[in-house]
Amino acid sequence: MRVLAEPSPGELSQRGRAVRTVWLLLGLVLVGIGIIGIVVPLLPTTDFMLLALPCFARSSPRLEAWLLNHPRFGPGLRAWRSERAVPRNAKIMACIGMTIGYFVFLLHAQPNWILSAAIALFMLFWAVWIVRRPEPRSRR
Repeated sequence: MRVLAEPSPGELSQRGRAVRTVWLLLGLVLVGIGIIGIVVPLLPTTDFMLLALPCFARSSPRLEAWLLNHPRFGPGLRAWRSERAVPRNAKIMACIGMTIGYFVFLLHAQPNWILSAAIALFMLFWAVWIVRRPEPRSRR
């Protein structure tokens, strides 16, 4: 039977640095997509910022703090992190965005009724899920 050697502390340090670099790059890509979502209709900015947050938590406390303290994104990110709560205006915008997205899909893709019904049910499920999230306590 073959016994594997334990990695040296230097190897662990290099692996840790490489993993942190991957998390950092992924976080930066997600923030970049989120920033693009500010100007591109139907591309959800907050969702990408929410995905970037744990990436920065694993790689860069400074960038994590920047996101959490950002005047535009910070309140929603902090509410989600602490309470799994979604502000009312975000719920409204999400439902409006999904509705517009669905009608754009219908007009441009002109799918058969089975696909359009499946997409409608999928979006309805997520709209109900979002609406049922609590609102942040500080805003009530």
